[in-house]
Amino acid sequence: MDSRRGRVIAVACTRFLGSRYEDVACATAPGGRRQHLALACVAGLTADIAARGHRASWSCSRDNRPSRLLAWTAGFRLTRECVHHVAGPVSHASRLAEAA
Repeated sequence: MDSRRGRVIAVACTRFLGSRYEDVACATAPGGRRQHLALACVAGLTADIAARGHRASWSCSRDNRPSRLLAWTAGFRLTRECVHHVAGPVSHASRLAEAA
């Protein structure tokens, strides 16, 4: 919390709650980055998750280096990389590949 402006700078929350796992999400305002605020929020949340008898998990894109670094620093370890499927309109580039 920015005490001068009364704004939240960093926050962590459970983005998915399963029967055994809670997937962690966090966000930091641009002006509050590189101050370890997100790390402090994640540490507090993971302690709460453990106290509830659940296990904290972290999901992010393989290309999201800041998120991966935060997860690693917070003690998360990579167990597998998943493929992300999306539904929606087909892009122009994939139509060209099909035509070839």
